[in-house]
Order: sequence, then C-alpha cells, then structure tokens
Amino acid sequence: MSMIRVDREGAIRTVTLTRPAKRNAMNLEMLAALKEAFSETPANEERVIVLRAEGPVFCAGIDLAERQRKPAQPGVSPVEGMLDAMEHCPLPIVGVVQGAAIAGGNELALHCDFVVASTKARFGMSLSQIGLAPTWFLAKKLVEVCGPVASREILLLGDPLPAQRMYDLGVITRIAEPDELEDAAQKIIQRLAANAPLSLKAMKALLVREMQFRDDIDHADVDKLIEEARNSADAKEGIAAKLEKRLPNFVGE
Repeated sequence: MSMIRVDREGAIRTVTLTRPAKRNAMNLEMLAALKEAFSETPANEERVIVLRAEGPVFCAGIDLAERQRKPAQPGVSPVEGMLDAMEHCPLPIVGVVQGAAIAGGNELALHCDFVVASTKARFGMSLSQIGLAPTWFLAKKLVEVCGPVASREILLLGDPLPAQRMYDLGVITRIAEPDELEDAAQKIIQRLAANAPLSLKAMKALLVREMQFRDDIDHADVDKLIEEARNSADAKEGIAAKLEKRLPNFVGE
C-alpha cells in the first residue's frame, strides 16, 4: 500500500500523506517515498509543491511501533535525509495542516516554506516526554523558524501548542477556521504559481544558504548527548509507555 500520493496539475505538484489509520505516522517506507517526492527534479511548468495529509491528523511523527522494532542506527537518520530533501527542494513548499503535527510531524510542517493551518491544528515536539532529543539538524530548523524562546517552550516542555499560539509567535504563515482552510491555502498557492519561477528558485536557495552558518558550529559533544538519550533505558520506557497509553517511569538512565 502506498504511503503517499503525488498529483500534478499544471504549476502545482501535490504530495499527500495517505496513512490516516496510523495518524499519518512516518514509517521507513513513507520517509523514503517523501524523500523521493521532494528530490524529484521539477518539470518546467511546476512552480509550487503542496503538502497535505488525509484524515483528521496531519502527522503524528515517527512510527513508534516500527521504531521499537527497529532501533535508530548511528549516522544520518532517514527522517533527516527526507527533511534535507525538502530543505533543498528548488520549489517553494506550502504545508496545509488540518490537525495535529507532532514531533517529526511538526518538523515536517516547519520544513515547508509556508504553513497554512486550521485553528484546530496543534504543533509540538513531545520528545522530552518519551526520553528522546532532536538531532542537531532538527533543532537547527526549530530555532531558525521559531527563535530561541519559542524553541525552549516547544522542546523542554514538550506540550503541543495551538495554531493560534504558533501564528502569534510568527512560526506559521496563516490560520483559518476549518471550513476556510482551503481558501486560505489557495490564495498563497495561486500567488506562488503566478510568480516568476526563476525568481522563486533563486530566492529559496538564497534563504536556505543564509541560514546554513549553524552547520559549521562544532557539535560533536551535543551529538553524544543526543545519542545517549536515544539509546537510554528511559527512551525505551518512554516509547513503550506512549504505545501503551500510560505515564512513563523515568529513572535517568
């Protein structure tokens, strides 16, 4: 079964997450399909990519059941590879977020150039509540988009924030009532589709390059701390507790 659907209509390419029964949680198959979709060289007529999701949830993050069976391996993770493809996609990406965007789902949304969200949507990084920590790459995007104050609230507390709060923080582009979400999104999508394609590509590349200064900061010690958290007993307990819908018992090991 396909994890995503890719549709093309003139200037617009639409990528849709199609795993609503699993709250569009990203397993390895979906991550590979998304990376391919965002790495594909645009056709001459394409101007913009729209990212959507079926069902009431935009994306619940990484598939924890699969993660429990297949622990993360050292090195660049599949989610980082997919998000890097989004970051360097030459076309602007518009995320239409109708519901919760949590952990990896939050990163998926924030790697879009524009986010149009329903007032019912929520955004968050619940990693601290299950014993994990974002990689340097993922945290870098969060700080770029949200700023240090909001990033602390999102990461250290771990509670999801409503779309209104994210809009007030300047993190997302537009919010709309659920029945007006599509109209709000189309105003941006159609504006982008009408703009000069070479200008769009040049400006997106410019904005991405301007923010890459953090890549050169030495962070080997931070990577070690993240790896320790990822492989800890607390992380195993946190993931198990989440899947079993109970409170975790963290011991700091």
